[in-house]
Amino acid sequence: MISLTSQLEAGKAVFDVIDLRSLSERDLRRAERLVAELRRRFGAKEEDVRIVKSPYRIAPLGAHVDHQLGRVTGMAIDRSTLLAFVPNPSGRVRLESLNFPGRVEFDLREVPPPQNGDWGNYARGAAVALKSHYRIEVGIDGVLEGNMPIGGLSSSASVGLAYLLALEHVNGLKVLAKDNIALDKDIENGYIGLNNGILDQSSILLARRENLMYLDCLTEDYQLHAVPEVMGEFEFVVVYSGVTKNLVGTGYNQRVAECQEAARRLLQMAGLPLPERPVLRHVPEDVFEQKLDELPEMLAKRARHFHTENRRVLEGIEAWRRGDLHTFGRLMSESGRSSIENYECGSPPLIALYEILVSTDGVFGARFSGAGFRGNCIGLIDPAFREAVRLRVLDEYPRRFPEYASQLSVTFCKMDDGLRLL
Repeated sequence: MISLTSQLEAGKAVFDVIDLRSLSERDLRRAERLVAELRRRFGAKEEDVRIVKSPYRIAPLGAHVDHQLGRVTGMAIDRSTLLAFVPNPSGRVRLESLNFPGRVEFDLREVPPPQNGDWGNYARGAAVALKSHYRIEVGIDGVLEGNMPIGGLSSSASVGLAYLLALEHVNGLKVLAKDNIALDKDIENGYIGLNNGILDQSSILLARRENLMYLDCLTEDYQLHAVPEVMGEFEFVVVYSGVTKNLVGTGYNQRVAECQEAARRLLQMAGLPLPERPVLRHVPEDVFEQKLDELPEMLAKRARHFHTENRRVLEGIEAWRRGDLHTFGRLMSESGRSSIENYECGSPPLIALYEILVSTDGVFGARFSGAGFRGNCIGLIDPAFREAVRLRVLDEYPRRFPEYASQLSVTFCKMDDGLRLL
């Protein structure tokens, strides 16, 4: 097992620095377009331009447990945020996006507070997080683009890490991966106000192509499990629901509070010490077995999801190491079902996508990607059934939810490396 602390303090590179020529044709075209836009919009010199490639992530197993210090899995996919940037010696940050309208602009000496619904919040949050630990005086001019619909692929962590890396680079900072994980968590928890854990940024920073990352959020130890030679062909399908606004509110922070309350009560019932901020990972296994049914129904459901999801992660790692895609996929589908029934997240459109995928030939397993109120559903599939999966989704989902048919998309993805500077 690899320890984040021991390995990264020993000098492991925070990110890969690679040549543009190593990019796929799709990403090379994107990079060239961003450089041209940066030159046109900000007058940047081409020789000064650097690019951050920050991938999106999926988490096959380990849903909704990282904020309770549980066990998770993650991997980067070959879809990403690209940020082309140059230094701005005046200390200003000026950003434009090919996905969102308007310009974001602020001074590092006086970073504004978050603005509701503004796409620049993550850039401002990155500056605030860095300023709390480092001296930064050089800003950036940048143009960015993401190439997947937002929702459940950790686009927020992807863009937050891209801003952190760009600002670190122009200010000559060499920040370790474990510290960038903490900085991105500061963006989400401190500046944005979302009480999530470290799954997203860890998956993006630590990912390696053809490897499944396992992370223990309590100890912060992680492992990279390579695709075994005996494993058959596979890839992932990412289905965008078209749902961009929450139907009833995600309740994300509420679920976190409910898990903490379940942990507090279980520890009290067992007569165990109560930490200042109890989480479900503090609860011993035997207490789950003996006291779970004594909780109020809603809290028992939250605790049951955590307890069974941690088991699924460990079983999934063993199945992955055996090359057993059928068992790994089954565990993914069980995770999806528990997310619906025990964690009680999801919306009718996302639940429908989950049900369509798990009942389609060639799909080993499926679950929401993210909380499931909006955004994407993912499936582990046999590539031989790619077209059949695509046609089933495109036929079934619009009949159930015609209002989202025009936004529906089906994308097939492979595993990729993590955060890179080009």
